[in-house]
Amino acid sequence: MIRLLDLILSLLLLVIFIPVFLLLSLWIKLDSRGPIIYRQKRVGRFGKEFFMWKFRTMYIDSGNKLLLTLGDDDKRITPVGYYLRKLKLDELPQLVNVLLGEMSIVGPRPEVKKYVDLYTHEQRKVLNVRPGITDYASIAYANENELLAGRTNPEQLYIDTIMPEKIKLNQRFIDRPSVGNYFRIIFLTAKKVVTKKGA
Repeated sequence: MIRLLDLILSLLLLVIFIPVFLLLSLWIKLDSRGPIIYRQKRVGRFGKEFFMWKFRTMYIDSGNKLLLTLGDDDKRITPVGYYLRKLKLDELPQLVNVLLGEMSIVGPRPEVKKYVDLYTHEQRKVLNVRPGITDYASIAYANENELLAGRTNPEQLYIDTIMPEKIKLNQRFIDRPSVGNYFRIIFLTAKKVVTKKGA
């Protein structure tokens, strides 16, 4: 049932957002040089890697290769990228990932292999479902970049504290993957983006 909802909603949203895709593509091109779409290898269901797509929000020649972003003052983020990230519009290309069956609209956010390799046996259970565009952890940690900003070792903070908490939150949906929870997470995500308030 969830997969059917994914197919219907992703197709519908892709059609509706065609004008938005075109406008954002033009905006990105005018703002900075480089490709419109950025793709990065992430770990999906059953540990299989796939390319997750996003609208590019960083300068292509940014020297810092840190996998995490560090708040509004992260110098790697383009002017357009700042707004795309704030409104979560950079995630729209992932509707194609959903259509291809690599992702779901709702599910644990996919991580890069570097972080997945650190999962405990128990934590790896999140790999039993398709990763998603949004989840309870995305809502609870919508300000994750700000939490990491200014830290001496932001990556270590992410690994030791934030990542384990996000996995625990993801377990809530994995344990109860109902249609009701599916639409609840979509609603809470939309509310978070619009109001910038906690769920």
